[in-house]
Amino acid sequence: MGVPISIRLDEQIRGELESEAQTRGIGLATLLREIATQAALDLRFARMREASARVGGHIASNAEAKEFSDFWGTPGCGLGE
Repeated sequence: MGVPISIRLDEQIRGELESEAQTRGIGLATLLREIATQAALDLRFARMREASARVGGHIASNAEAKEFSDFWGTPGCGLGE
């Protein structure tokens, strides 16, 4: 079960969100939960991409790291490889 939170919205924004929720056939709280969940996932994936880019940059600029990476290769999905 999630933890409840309270937010303040101005009337115009609330009206827009209520209209969208009605269009989707869901309640305002459900719409806000979906928006917040997607935003949190987007932020998490952005951090993961940034971390991967830093690792790639390190490998590209460090001979020892490149040798290690070349030796171990790139991980695959493990399906039929």
